[in-house]
Amino acid sequence: MDIHFELSSLAKNTPKSEIVNTRISEGIFMVRVQNFGDESFSLTREIDQSLIQFYFAASGGASFLFNQGKYQLQLEKEKCLLFYNPLIALPLNVEVKPHSKLVFLYLTVEHLHQLFVQATDEIAFINQDNVNKKYYANLPLSPLLILTVNQLFTNTVSGPASAIFERAKAYEILALFFTKEEGTDVEQCPFLKDEENVKRIRQAKSLLIEKMATPPTLKELAVEINLSEYRLKEGFKNIYGKSVFQFLNDYRLDTARQMLSSGKHKVNDAAYQIGYTNPSHFISAFKKKFGVTPKKYLSGKSN
Repeated sequence: MDIHFELSSLAKNTPKSEIVNTRISEGIFMVRVQNFGDESFSLTREIDQSLIQFYFAASGGASFLFNQGKYQLQLEKEKCLLFYNPLIALPLNVEVKPHSKLVFLYLTVEHLHQLFVQATDEIAFINQDNVNKKYYANLPLSPLLILTVNQLFTNTVSGPASAIFERAKAYEILALFFTKEEGTDVEQCPFLKDEENVKRIRQAKSLLIEKMATPPTLKELAVEINLSEYRLKEGFKNIYGKSVFQFLNDYRLDTARQMLSSGKHKVNDAAYQIGYTNPSHFISAFKKKFGVTPKKYLSGKSN
């Protein structure tokens, strides 16, 4: 089974968008979609009715359109949609919202059955009584599942090992999705057992974004959200896959890139607006993250 997606209105892998198609194994396929821009874009694709469709939103979201747009389902941030209808095909017609990170997983019932061969009675749509019935779910992601989906977008593994990493994460996503809440193993991060602490970590992320140009220190941020520095650091990394200031640095530079892409800002303007008082430091950080200087990036955009 090969399912490849292309953007319908934008070139593949532009500064505003990226699609990565990965064949996980025979019968299992994954698509990673990012929208860096300020506008939505469309994806359409025929999907065979034998496939179970999983859609995960690490950030942003998407609108799924059915019956020529007369009916819509919303995929929201940190949630998952699941579609399975063995009676009719459910072609993909989706609007990817701005600043979204999405993961699509497709596999046949047979392959899901092979993965969970001893637990088919526990999974509703591969239970023998339901295998020919349609199934739909709209679920929030657990903290561990949010972490795993995000790790696909913060992957630092390169070369041939990258494919192994993506396959491993695809299987991990499936395993976590079908893990019963009471059986979820969170011993590797006991912090995540407390949903109130998870809310505080998300508050920390919002504060970093809000105060991007003049960010608080780690101590100030911990006081603001009423957590210890240790719990803030450990919890943030477990949920978002990055340290607090790795996240802040990446967010600032991504914001600067979007500002430059708009054509409305000069290099120094972008640097100052995201909090760099020294443009040379900004240029160095930008080149380290994106492989080109801001000036060359602007030059490439104008060609």
